Amino acid sequence: MSETLKTKPHFPILDGLRGVAAIMVVIFHLFETHATSHQDQIVNHGYLAVDFFFLLSGFVIGYAYDDRWHKMSVGDFFKRRLIRLQPMVIVGMLIGGALFYFQQAPIWPNIAETPIWKMILVMLIGCTLLPLPLSMDIRGWTEMHPLNGPGWSLFYEYIANILYALGIRKFSKTALTVLVVLSGTALAHYVITSPGGDIVGGWALTGEQMRIGFSRVMFPFFGGLLLFRISKLAKIPNAFFWSSLLVVIVLAFPRVGGTETLWLNGVYEAIAILLVFPLIVYIGASGSLVSNASKKTCKFLGEISYPIYITHYPLIYVYTAWVSRTKPTLSQALPYLCLTFVSAVVLAYVCLRFYDIPVRKWFQQKFQR
Repeated sequence: MSETLKTKPHFPILDGLRGVAAIMVVIFHLFETHATSHQDQIVNHGYLAVDFFFLLSGFVIGYAYDDRWHKMSVGDFFKRRLIRLQPMVIVGMLIGGALFYFQQAPIWPNIAETPIWKMILVMLIGCTLLPLPLSMDIRGWTEMHPLNGPGWSLFYEYIANILYALGIRKFSKTALTVLVVLSGTALAHYVITSPGGDIVGGWALTGEQMRIGFSRVMFPFFGGLLLFRISKLAKIPNAFFWSSLLVVIVLAFPRVGGTETLWLNGVYEAIAILLVFPLIVYIGASGSLVSNASKKTCKFLGEISYPIYITHYPLIYVYTAWVSRTKPTLSQALPYLCLTFVSAVVLAYVCLRFYDIPVRKWFQQKFQR
């Protein structure tokens, strides 16, 4: 590295919001197992947390790197992003591989027929985050990462980072605004006219799914970057409470409209992504934490957010397989649902403390001098 770059102070409330959204994702996925369609899903819009993560990332990337390019090369930037993201990608895939054969159930007949060599090959490719074609789908859900489904969003996160580093970082505010308006228009058009009336998708290596993936990352990520560049932050009291409450409300909000008016739900999601999420990030960035309790809470939520997001889904697969085999009611399944949630938090914390932090520290000492 050409020069040592000191770590900037974080926005602690934004760290906390990332953790709130990550926990909502886990809750959403647990209840999704018991839904028969998007219409009766509990914590209905939890999948929008991905779009919120992208917007947060764009804002934070702008804050962390926009003024550093005179000290940092593109290669340095990629090293820093890889050190931050890739260790947990690897451990998430390893956990997915370790639990794969515990997920045999009627919902996934492919699992019992998958030879171990093929599972290991899928796991090793998954550790690189390179997307897998449909021919390598060993589960049957057309995921580009069938051992750990949420890996698809990290794939698009990397793409956004590459686009930022290779050129978009140089965009003027006017050029960036044009990009954000065009990508926002494309996102709104898709979600309002989509067959399901929602933005769900992006996890498969098909033309339609890749359109969804790019629609979901381009506006939020570069909208977050634009928000950082044009914002004049205010002093908003109780910002963590209000912004986290808004996150929970947006992600838990019931389905809008019915099967005859799917476009209404698309309008809701377009408003949430294009308007409400930037407002939430602005509120969070404009606030400060006063009490030690709130500082510790945001610190814990921020630290656990990425590990829980990238490691929880193999446990969701196991829970989904159990539900598929035994077909319990929600009340009967509730103890196991809670156990899975607690296990996801504990697993993430263990990975954070005993793997992610020391591994990143070692890489930083070796490659970021």
